[in-house]
Amino acid sequence: MVTKMKMRVFAVVTALILIPAILLSVPGCTLQNRPVSLMKSITPNDSVPKKNVTERSGALTDFAVRLFQASQENAENSNVLISPLSVLYALSMTTNGAEGETLTQMESVLGMSKEDLNAYLSGYLENLPQTKESKLHLANSIWFTDDERFTVRQEFLQCNADYYNADIYRAPFDDPATCGDINRWVKKKTDHMIPEILDKVSEDTVMYLINALAFEAEWDEIYENDQVHTDTFTSLNGTEQTVKFMYGEEEAYLEDPNATGFIKYYKDGKYAFAALLPNEQISLSDYIASLDGAHLHELLSNPQKILVSTGIPKFESEYSSNMSDTLRNMGMDAAFDPNTADFSALGSSVKGSIYIDRVLHKTYISVGEKGTKAGAATVVVMTDGLAPLYPKAVILDRPFVYMLIDCETNIPFFIGAMTDMNQ
Repeated sequence: MVTKMKMRVFAVVTALILIPAILLSVPGCTLQNRPVSLMKSITPNDSVPKKNVTERSGALTDFAVRLFQASQENAENSNVLISPLSVLYALSMTTNGAEGETLTQMESVLGMSKEDLNAYLSGYLENLPQTKESKLHLANSIWFTDDERFTVRQEFLQCNADYYNADIYRAPFDDPATCGDINRWVKKKTDHMIPEILDKVSEDTVMYLINALAFEAEWDEIYENDQVHTDTFTSLNGTEQTVKFMYGEEEAYLEDPNATGFIKYYKDGKYAFAALLPNEQISLSDYIASLDGAHLHELLSNPQKILVSTGIPKFESEYSSNMSDTLRNMGMDAAFDPNTADFSALGSSVKGSIYIDRVLHKTYISVGEKGTKAGAATVVVMTDGLAPLYPKAVILDRPFVYMLIDCETNIPFFIGAMTDMNQ
């Protein structure tokens, strides 16, 4: 039976952490008509300290850039699209179970101490701008095995309940139906954009820590039919591709020595689409390698109020990746090594140490005339494993970097590279 611990939930990017020998026990409710166990003993403590959501926005932007750069290095010229916010929530919940050098490395890669991550992300969760036309939803949950080999720490669960409003389920990992339960949770919380994150639940796994994120917003100025025209996009390998472009004008211009770009706002101005087009003589990979968090945060925070003619290709993109090597390369080695990983604050298993086996990430985005819809999922498997009238113009007709940003903090919660419209 699956044990569910009640916490509040939101919606679409999903981060999931599997841990090999973790267990907890509790009594019941129902999930998708299957029996589940709900942990009544753990309820969120609303008095936990929060951080001002603007205090650490630079640190989160820096993590986003570093994760994007490391992902691009391993992508082999594909259309990379990641949600650093989803990955951050999943890994931050995991830090509450880490100790020693494992914790030190995770804090270094994530850019904050465990305490600051908890306080900041809790505050961010509670203060998400929401309107009818633009919504960013987040949800967290923890699933752990009912196998008696694993003993979970109550303090670990309570901390993630307090700061992340995590639903907590105890489930039989030897039952194939549990995989369906988890996938249905992810599908629901990502507004069906990520229909499946797992192909099976392994008996060697002890825990999944999941974050789901969903974004949907309407443009502040919707493109009319006469603003949409067929044009040519030149892919990374030089191939010319015929696609539909949405042409318009904006008043938020971006420029640094290596690129030009713009910001296009969604309804109510709480969220925005931002794009950066490297200069002709600079390759996309070189531009991405040159980025740093402080510079990007400053650039997004201070757009120039200059009229700019713009062209955005209509596109829909999906991306999936195993981020294990990416995170190792960023300096999180200890967490992936069963000989060095220390997740003793999470729980214990009679089978041996608990460590991260894989970090799986899936994303989806659709950009069209009316607006944008995006979702993502991250699974950490702990084994268990226009015209000359305008002074500026930015037409995205060759490989470019793009982001979805929170306009109050200027944090990119999605960041990607478009290199080929046919991928």
